[in-house]
Amino acid sequence: MSGITCTHQNQARSSDVGEMHQALFYGDAEEYLDGVLHFIAPALAAGEPVAIAVPGAKAELLRERLGDLADEIEILDMVELGRNPARIIPAVEMMLAKHDGQLLHYVGEPIWPGRSEEEVREATKHEALINLAWPGARIRVLCPYDTTALDQRVLADAERTHPELIRGGEHRRSAAYAGPTVPVACEQPLSASPPDAVALAFGIEELANVRALVSEQAIAAGMEREGVMDLVLAVNELATNAVRHGDGGGTLHVWRRPTRVVCQIDDRGQITDPLAGRRTPAPDAAGGVGLWTVNQLCDLVEVRSSDAGTTVRVHISLN
Repeated sequence: MSGITCTHQNQARSSDVGEMHQALFYGDAEEYLDGVLHFIAPALAAGEPVAIAVPGAKAELLRERLGDLADEIEILDMVELGRNPARIIPAVEMMLAKHDGQLLHYVGEPIWPGRSEEEVREATKHEALINLAWPGARIRVLCPYDTTALDQRVLADAERTHPELIRGGEHRRSAAYAGPTVPVACEQPLSASPPDAVALAFGIEELANVRALVSEQAIAAGMEREGVMDLVLAVNELATNAVRHGDGGGTLHVWRRPTRVVCQIDDRGQITDPLAGRRTPAPDAAGGVGLWTVNQLCDLVEVRSSDAGTTVRVHISLN
């Protein structure tokens, strides 16, 4: 098929490099297609697994260019998979497990035009955490960035979170990459809860009141029954964690917005693992899966933690 070639150099890199994390900066559809197809060409030639998670319209472009070869690739809609960016790393972990030691070639585009500021911030954190997530794993990662539609700050952060950059077909090491650290902007404290937020201080005896308040606010906002149940379960997990690990309790804030309900738990505990909630729990795990559960239930989860305490803010859309 035209458009997919594989040089000897690319084959060597595919076989010899266990882990790579590249940012592909593209300005139009052809540059996008060329960059992605060049990345996956050695995998297709070697019969190695390929997974692509990009927004739906980009996935259709790739299917059209790939033709019959698309049947050999796992293609996912990142708008669904990465709605909450914290779900992406465990999804890739499952791909790695499925392919059991084979070199996985993964294309992931977690930031696209139209994402909210909060979503972009969490997706940027995800990009940084990729550099910690799979030590020693056999994986290559390519992350496309639209240079014509994304804010320059997003592109600058991409240079900070990716060891290798691709522009105009040219590869170079990123001078801005300083190791597996999260950009400072992603770790800034969250904005204060709005004046119309409903607040409730709680301890172990008030957990039922926490669940009731969240349910009441979600129903009043017009959320469907399944979303209400998910939100109540998520906040209950966070409140229970606050009781266990946050000096016996915390404070809940709940507020409504036209398209979503937002809940926030503040407590005095500290989360020290930057990948907390972003690893697939072991089948026999007896505990420690609360934040994982929250990430699976919510459309966006923002975590800020220091020795002063922890804030977790969760969002669930009304539709």
